[in-house]
Amino acid sequence: MARLGPGRLAGKTAIVTGGARGIGRHYSQALAAEGARVMIADIADGKTLAEEIAGRHGAEAIASVKFDVSDEKAVKNLVAQTIEHFGQIDVLVNNAAVYSTLTPRSFNEWDTDLWDKVMAVNVRGSYLMVRHVAPHMVERRSGKIINIASGAPYKGVPRMLPYVTSKGAILAFTRALSRELGQYGIAVNSLSPGYILSDTGLQNATHVEEERVPVRNSRAFKRDAYPEDLLGALVFLASSDSDFVTGQSLVVDGGAVNN
Repeated sequence: MARLGPGRLAGKTAIVTGGARGIGRHYSQALAAEGARVMIADIADGKTLAEEIAGRHGAEAIASVKFDVSDEKAVKNLVAQTIEHFGQIDVLVNNAAVYSTLTPRSFNEWDTDLWDKVMAVNVRGSYLMVRHVAPHMVERRSGKIINIASGAPYKGVPRMLPYVTSKGAILAFTRALSRELGQYGIAVNSLSPGYILSDTGLQNATHVEEERVPVRNSRAFKRDAYPEDLLGALVFLASSDSDFVTGQSLVVDGGAVNN
């Protein structure tokens, strides 16, 4: 498990989409533990988590907004509230995604409405966040954008076609965006987890049954992966430690992907 030092993000403000539950919950906690002020943004209610973090790090460290990342008006309101509350945005973690509710199936069994929902949240949502957050970073000529991709596009995971496609798009999105924003001192990278046993993932027995054992066997480290395994990489990409790193995908999967 990652052991994080205190204060590496002191004075910084971060937005974590999908930050109220699942892996996003751990991201929010880790950034706050490193001294960041965190805006939890999720379609789920983040008030309980915000209260928990406030109890550990002080009320000034946390805020939460319930919103839909695929709704541009909601995204604009979120960004405005973050600026009003904290005065700046230094780190954006594009984590919100449709995954754990998907049931694996053959390529020709995905109806177009569900396909469009996955793309709206996983791809358009990341774009909308960047569209409305990046101008604040450009003005200050600094910032860290961390797009949560996946190890799945590298491996071509079957029976999850819309999800794998959406995360492949995020890898391309990251590379192209890094070229546009580099001139403003903004780093854009992807964090690509392997199969993680999060609380939301474990609720879907189909995912666990189909993926857990074969994924574990494909790794160099023959063990399950948990959200805590991602936190060191997240903080690295959010902090000054990665100031000369951009356009990259950091795969954290125990050695399942060899790229």
